[in-house]
Amino acid sequence: MTEIAFSKGHGTGNDFVVVADPDGALDLSDDQVAALCDRHFGIGADGLLRVVRSASIAEGAAALEADPAAEWFMDYRNADGSKAEMCGNGVRVFARFLLDSGLASITADQPTPIGTRAGIRSVSLDGDGFRVDMGTWRSPAVEPTVRARGISVARPGLGIDVGNPHIVVALASEDELAGLDLTVQPIVEPLPEHGANVEFVVPQEPLVVGGIGHVRMRVFERGVGETLSCGTGVVATALAVREWAGEGAPDRWRVDVPGGTLTVDMSGRGDGERVWLSGAATLVYTGTVALAS
Repeated sequence: MTEIAFSKGHGTGNDFVVVADPDGALDLSDDQVAALCDRHFGIGADGLLRVVRSASIAEGAAALEADPAAEWFMDYRNADGSKAEMCGNGVRVFARFLLDSGLASITADQPTPIGTRAGIRSVSLDGDGFRVDMGTWRSPAVEPTVRARGISVARPGLGIDVGNPHIVVALASEDELAGLDLTVQPIVEPLPEHGANVEFVVPQEPLVVGGIGHVRMRVFERGVGETLSCGTGVVATALAVREWAGEGAPDRWRVDVPGGTLTVDMSGRGDGERVWLSGAATLVYTGTVALAS
């Protein structure tokens, strides 16, 4: 059996196996990724981050074309082994690994570009954590409904794409949020071609304090299940609630998830608006593991 070195990290409880493969020598199958992420028979994680040079992975060519300084590419895989476009918590953990391993210099004043399947994501230090430029977003012209165990009728959702697809659903109360059974995948109609993460959100009371909005969220991630946090889902949630709140709603939001709190900042409403995500990222331990054949 082949043994590989790994690190285990998390961002607000959204946890990842991190594997350094600078030269792209590893060709991990979906089954191998799933085995590593298995919480009973493997290391256990919501996904896997392969740290590979952009020049050593086919998808990295677009990243280098967009920014020749994007030396590193985040090859993100869901817990079932499937590839995903982006992960807001994962990119902060990825940045933590680069910084702590001496593979990149990341400061508050000099963002570091990281290649992803959703394009370049620039990351800078932000206190004890990181601030990620999540790029622009869009809202697809669909009006999905969502059924989930624990709510009696289908609810309307708002589609938000921040490099990967999300459906955000407003609930009426904390009790309704707590009563959701997310061991069962919510049913989205119509379902986007590549599926979607589904966020359920409740506004806090009061909604805005000191110019900052405040909401609480739970999420079902495609290819994973319920997670303690989802960075891109937090961004989608803040954008959706601002839309529902109407004119005068703030451009800064705190989003509470089961694993902690993240902050979202927005700039320039309308076409081309950019969004930033800020929060902690921690490496927990390192080790070696045998790859399943």
